[in-house]
Amino acid sequence: MTIDASRRAFLQRASALSLAGSAAPWAINLAAMGEAAAAGAPVDYKALVCVFLYGGNDYGNTLVPYDATSYAKYQGMRPTLAYTQAALAPTLLVPSVPLGGRQYALAPELAPLLTHFNAGKLGVMLNVGPLVQPTTKTQYTNASVPLPPKLFSHNDQQSVWQSSAPEGAASGWGGRMGDLFVAGNGNATFTCVNVSGNAVFLSGSSAVQYQVATTGPVAFSGIAAPLFGSAACSTALQSLVTAPRTHLFENEYSRVAKRSIDAGAVLTSALATAPALTTPFPAGNALADQLKFVARMISTAATTNTRRQVFFVSIGGFDTHDGLAAIHPGLLTTVAGAMNAFYQATIELGVANQVTAFTASDFGRTLTADDGSDHGWGSMHFMLGGAVHGGRFYGTPPVVDNGGPDDVGQGRLLPSTGVDQYAATLGKWFGIGDTDLLTVLPNLANYNAGQRNLGFV
Repeated sequence: MTIDASRRAFLQRASALSLAGSAAPWAINLAAMGEAAAAGAPVDYKALVCVFLYGGNDYGNTLVPYDATSYAKYQGMRPTLAYTQAALAPTLLVPSVPLGGRQYALAPELAPLLTHFNAGKLGVMLNVGPLVQPTTKTQYTNASVPLPPKLFSHNDQQSVWQSSAPEGAASGWGGRMGDLFVAGNGNATFTCVNVSGNAVFLSGSSAVQYQVATTGPVAFSGIAAPLFGSAACSTALQSLVTAPRTHLFENEYSRVAKRSIDAGAVLTSALATAPALTTPFPAGNALADQLKFVARMISTAATTNTRRQVFFVSIGGFDTHDGLAAIHPGLLTTVAGAMNAFYQATIELGVANQVTAFTASDFGRTLTADDGSDHGWGSMHFMLGGAVHGGRFYGTPPVVDNGGPDDVGQGRLLPSTGVDQYAATLGKWFGIGDTDLLTVLPNLANYNAGQRNLGFV
């Protein structure tokens, strides 16, 4: 990040705060100044890691009702897909704060995460999903309150989860969080990092989504290695693609190309001198490969002078309309193995308390199922990290009942906790003030102040 760009980002924030007048607490202005001044100082590193499960994870066979009443309902709604209680007994969760007789077990394939729950490092978020405001079933049925747009649509609900708006959104809440910290990072390019392609989650205003491969920075063909065997040709090509232009679009392309080449060189150098990870990651696991690279990037934070980072990794295949019993267990095995190894790697690096990973997905699915399940709404998710107040459940356990008070049809859960609350809790830990959170999360203002921090981290 150049000095000019850093100054520009700081001035943008400072002017935005000044426009708020006396309504903006002076402490927020001091925080903004601190971020700008902290560029180059090795202080206060934190990272958020979003693990997105594309396709809509089947919540019923992920966090399974275990108490006698709920289990009987669960088994009755999916007679051919339900785990047996005997299979679930080894992964029964015994929380530090009981749920008043309700019990849950992890799917057996998630057994590697049980240790972290018991150690107080894994928390479980119950029935969370996109909401515009707190919504009752009566309000939903009567359409008397605004609802998230285009419910049950894959593309739109992926976008709503990641950005609070349907497909076509310009920014996501991960990117908007990144916007608040680019001025405090020595290299703004490494603020928002995507190891799985492209996602609106990391798009910001000043924070730019930096895409990498699991092997490192994406090489610029013809520059990373001698073009036609000639270093001179490579130098000429680099000059050609990075030279300033008078045409607006051409100049922007040149600017982006230069940023990519420069960032790639910095990151490649930093990775070359980073400590080697000894934590074993499961082989043949694409999600583990992504999270391993996240850990490697985190290990370079001091070298790249990065204070705050938001990462995005993902795995697909969760749209299990058919063959759920054959497909879903393997997906959960992949997720558990990857997240377990990643947490162990953060311990090895000495940053476990500074890194919080969390899951998200398009939506939950119907609890009523035969060979597979259909698109749903609310779901269960996990938060993992040294700072997580784990070993317990957060949110409200939904009643397991087709057509019950938490069910809008076929076991589709009406969320009792909104994504904005989930995100705000992560953002608060990340260091974002209450006023800025209302900008990052547009629906948060519809919740009372006491409902905005769920306390899991």
